[in-house]
Amino acid sequence: MSEELAEHLLVPHESEPHTGSLASRLNWLRAGVLGANDGIVSVAGIVIGVAAATSERTPILTAGIAGLAAGAVSMALGEYVSVSTQRDSERALLATECRELTEEPEAELAELAAIYRAKGLTEATAQTVAEELTAHDAFAAHAEAELGIDPDDLTNPWHAALSSAVSFILGALLPLLAILVPPAADRLPVTFAAVMIALILTGNISARLGGAAPLPSTVRIAIGGALAMAVTYCIGHLVGIAV
Repeated sequence: MSEELAEHLLVPHESEPHTGSLASRLNWLRAGVLGANDGIVSVAGIVIGVAAATSERTPILTAGIAGLAAGAVSMALGEYVSVSTQRDSERALLATECRELTEEPEAELAELAAIYRAKGLTEATAQTVAEELTAHDAFAAHAEAELGIDPDDLTNPWHAALSSAVSFILGALLPLLAILVPPAADRLPVTFAAVMIALILTGNISARLGGAAPLPSTVRIAIGGALAMAVTYCIGHLVGIAV
């Protein structure tokens, strides 16, 4: 029974998605949705604030494009720095693990077996699994079991930066178009309605991707977006009166 269980653990199931890979894709997708949400709220606040101060199209367009560009660069830079730091940490951990495997292979084998015992395998089965995984690819086995890292699938800061920038831009285009396309008298209500609908959708999607209840997340995002637009409208209106 132990050998059968060990064989079952070692043989991949092609019909089943790799859990780590699937989780990674869901995280990236959720990050993209949240990036779009940031673009929606940020640029909506800017253009509504300017529209409250003036009805001229040029200042609104200028402020909206400037906010879109600045936000996209900021998001990309922040994501690049964050993911680069994460990747550097992963590489450092992998280097340490590689050195330990070279210097203390027996101790590392015992550690790997202990990990599988802690997961519920019997001592004999855990030892079998550890030995066979070590014989196949000791480095990959230890990286996954001890560190939760796939050495062949490290995070890419350039991909993260590009994804973040693109998602922000796509989100930012909505309020920018919503405030420029309608007649001057309809700009604010149309933009507010479009932004609220978009925020409800992104809140619902991000909650479902994260496995959370959609309603609380959607309500928080909608209220936050509405407050942001209300605050910037009031500031823009007061500035427009004063200037």
